[in-house]
Amino acid sequence: MKPRAAGTRGWVLQRIPGTESHEAGAGPEDRWHHHWPVGPVPSPRALGPRRAPLTAPSGQLAIIEYLEETRPTPRLLPPDPKKKVLVRMISDLIASGIQPVQNLSVLKQVGQENQLTWAQKAITSGFHALEQILQSTAGKYCVGDEVSMADLCLVPQVANAERFKVDLTPYPTISRINKSLLALEAFQVSHPCRQPDTPPELRA
Repeated sequence: MKPRAAGTRGWVLQRIPGTESHEAGAGPEDRWHHHWPVGPVPSPRALGPRRAPLTAPSGQLAIIEYLEETRPTPRLLPPDPKKKVLVRMISDLIASGIQPVQNLSVLKQVGQENQLTWAQKAITSGFHALEQILQSTAGKYCVGDEVSMADLCLVPQVANAERFKVDLTPYPTISRINKSLLALEAFQVSHPCRQPDTPPELRA
């Protein structure tokens, strides 16, 4: 999500690759673990006065909120309070209600033979709720016609659904929004299949 948040602002990021498969203490990937002790998501670093490094909060939505408050153009949270709470609700559903249940740390616990079924069930259950919500909130994108934090959450989750061979036919609103977002350059270059640490079998 974080590359998309930066990409919508036209930033160029220097990435230190790391994937879900890297566990803390397992090797050189542990160099970023002190930024985010609970897991393998690195945190962004900004430069403060005199170019002193400032570490932003870690955690996907916390990072996006940090970027929104410190570099608010273009905005990712609408100014209208009602729309803003919808964006946060959708973002939370994806980032806290769907993604963690089907990530690698969980799949390792269910056994190799059960991973695909588990991931598909987790995603379809979440997408069933998400589709219903988006039918009432969406315009061109998740909430109205402006790209928001919710859209940043949606694209990587659809990519995961495709990775786990989830049938997206029952979710036309999700599919339509995802297609619209992937027409934008910021989402194309930050797509999970185009990252330097993307496993070869998942590259576009």
